[in-house]
Amino acid sequence: MSGTARYPNLFSPLDLGHTTLKNRALMGSMHTGLEEAEGGFERMAAFFAERARGGVGMIITGGFAPNLEGGGLAKLSTADEAAQHVLITSAVHQADPDVKICMQILHMGPLAWTDQCVSPSGVRSRLSPFAPGELDEESIEKQLRDFEACARMAKDAGYDGVEIIGSAGYLLSTFLVQKTNLRTDRWGGSYENRMRFPVEVMRRVREAVGKDFIVIFRIAGMDMLQGGMSWDEVVTLAKKVEEVGASIISTHFTWHEAAVPTIATMVPRAAFAGVTGRLRKELGIPTITSNRINMPDVAESVLAAGDADIVSMARPMLADPELVNKAAEGREDEINTCIACNQACLDHGFTGQTVTCLVNPRACFETELTYEPAATVKTIAVVGAGPAGLAYSVVAAQRGHRVTLYDAADEIGGQLNLAKRIPGKEEYYETIRYFRRMIDVHGIDLKLETKVTADMLRSGSYDEVVIATGIEPRLPDIEGIDHPKVVGYVEVIKGEKPVGKKVAIIGAGGIGFDVAELVSHEGKSGALDIDTFAREWGIDFEHHPRGGVTGVEPVVAKADREVILMQRKSTRLGRGLGKSTGWTHRLTLQRREVTMISGVEYLGITDEGLHVRIDGEAQVLDVDTIIVCAGQTSLRALHDELEGSGASVHLVGGAFEAAELDAKRAIDQASRLAASV
Repeated sequence: MSGTARYPNLFSPLDLGHTTLKNRALMGSMHTGLEEAEGGFERMAAFFAERARGGVGMIITGGFAPNLEGGGLAKLSTADEAAQHVLITSAVHQADPDVKICMQILHMGPLAWTDQCVSPSGVRSRLSPFAPGELDEESIEKQLRDFEACARMAKDAGYDGVEIIGSAGYLLSTFLVQKTNLRTDRWGGSYENRMRFPVEVMRRVREAVGKDFIVIFRIAGMDMLQGGMSWDEVVTLAKKVEEVGASIISTHFTWHEAAVPTIATMVPRAAFAGVTGRLRKELGIPTITSNRINMPDVAESVLAAGDADIVSMARPMLADPELVNKAAEGREDEINTCIACNQACLDHGFTGQTVTCLVNPRACFETELTYEPAATVKTIAVVGAGPAGLAYSVVAAQRGHRVTLYDAADEIGGQLNLAKRIPGKEEYYETIRYFRRMIDVHGIDLKLETKVTADMLRSGSYDEVVIATGIEPRLPDIEGIDHPKVVGYVEVIKGEKPVGKKVAIIGAGGIGFDVAELVSHEGKSGALDIDTFAREWGIDFEHHPRGGVTGVEPVVAKADREVILMQRKSTRLGRGLGKSTGWTHRLTLQRREVTMISGVEYLGITDEGLHVRIDGEAQVLDVDTIIVCAGQTSLRALHDELEGSGASVHLVGGAFEAAELDAKRAIDQASRLAASV
């Protein structure tokens, strides 16, 4: 059966009246950092054109502010800026004339990274160092005019439409919510007044661009705020926005300040689509749903259930620009699935780096990292089938090289096989599935359960040898470290050693947090069950109180054991975790009553337990299991034995650097090396 037959809803056209979308797959908006970068418009043109060729029906760019106070450098408010956007629209329409591209108009309000930021009442966001100025009547009118002008210039630049974002804690949404709108004039007070500004923005934009132009309004279907918008308010706003000219309503979930994860890998697939489905029944225009829709079967099920007319897949298009084409051609098993790790996309965005993708380092680097056919075909041996070895092998073989991939284990994946066992990280199964399929597609000679020696490699007549043998856990120098109470994290994650009722975890890096998650977890994984996820994070999908969360207490199932997570450093535990997800891991462990201690000096291990010094006081922790998560050392003996023998040998991944397990760095490094061979 062809993919189009398997996914009839996904591949059905959508008539918007003045134009038609060729399918229901949308690449949703995501700021990439290219918007402000030197040469960024040329790079964005290549980035979006590759996704257009990949089969999507519509693309929405990252956000551009209508003025300086709305966001800083990434703005569209002058003719010169509009001229730059033509590079993007021309590239997309040349790639596929049927693909629609819309520009997101993003006024960040109190979240704008400028001391000129503004908001309805001057309420400062806890996420911003800047106190916003309070808008007066004259400056409100200026904002409205700037929205009009921005939309008009977007149309002149060749865009097929614009998206107005009215959610997430940005300007429009701060008018809607009482805690950020303290006004008593016609722009505040009653909900009718509070929604006046977003509705007027929508009305002015529609007047500015005319009827034959897509205008999408992004609404907070559930803002995840205590005291946030009620369901009736969401519906009232959506209907009013439709009345004044919206073509499509796009549902968004959460404010950036909300204490509920909505896009991390711990969130179930399509967890929030049902909220969109409820809103869709109230409207006469199409709706878009989003969040954790990462494979075609998920998209199809959402559409078939009537929960949306269009599915937004932003990060999945980072991971695999060919996702839609592969679905259409029945090649779903070749899709490089977004695992929602956030490590290279959101975390990069929040720290001022160019966004890319852990599983696809070409994302946003299309003009720099290219996989051209090899000028000279080489015979290459890759030792180690973890993330680095897999990435190198696939890119090299894709370019035409003859690759043999060795691993001593009986399966590929390396450290990914540990990650997939952690509750909330089950998506890593998809990455392993993708690489296993690519081994077959590109004809890589895979040799598992093979212990490679230097002599084997020397006698193999290989032009290049790549050592990706990874790491081994490091044992800290603590007296009694060989005590029977002590177990390694690998043994615990694989279930090879029992874990007692009183547990101490030495080391609070990423692995330490993963192990704490594993041993404190009880019952179903929230990532695999929406009801469990909702209970754990205090969301009421059924009754939809204000914000979806007001008055709802999280109910966390925890294992029947005491867990202490500790580190030598005196800094806060989890400081090195991802900016967009670290808080979720810390909060989860706190709710499970995991004790977290920093500044620990390890004195020894005896039958009594773990001897430590904390705040200058020596004490014994009465524990029956001590799990060591104290870092790694590189396995590079094979490289050292080959070096100097005349072979062209390279190190990648953990074998190159083992400071902290980092699949993002490993895959990026290996892919770039393979692109140059």
